Amino acid sequence: MNRKWADMIGGLIGTLMVSIFVLGIAYSISTGFAGFWGGLPFWVISVPILTMVGYDYWDSCLRKK
Repeated sequence: MNRKWADMIGGLIGTLMVSIFVLGIAYSISTGFAGFWGGLPFWVISVPILTMVGYDYWDSCLRKK
């Protein structure tokens, strides 16, 4: 396995782990005591964060340099 494939697989695993973590926190806040309106600010912050995580994975591992 060459370095490019190792970077792609490692980056994908890291991206998935961060995404699952952030989405899990957002879901638990929204369904718990805070409710939908209490969890909405966290969702508003989470969506750009996940977009940046996806862009960083694409920029680091998938884009042709």
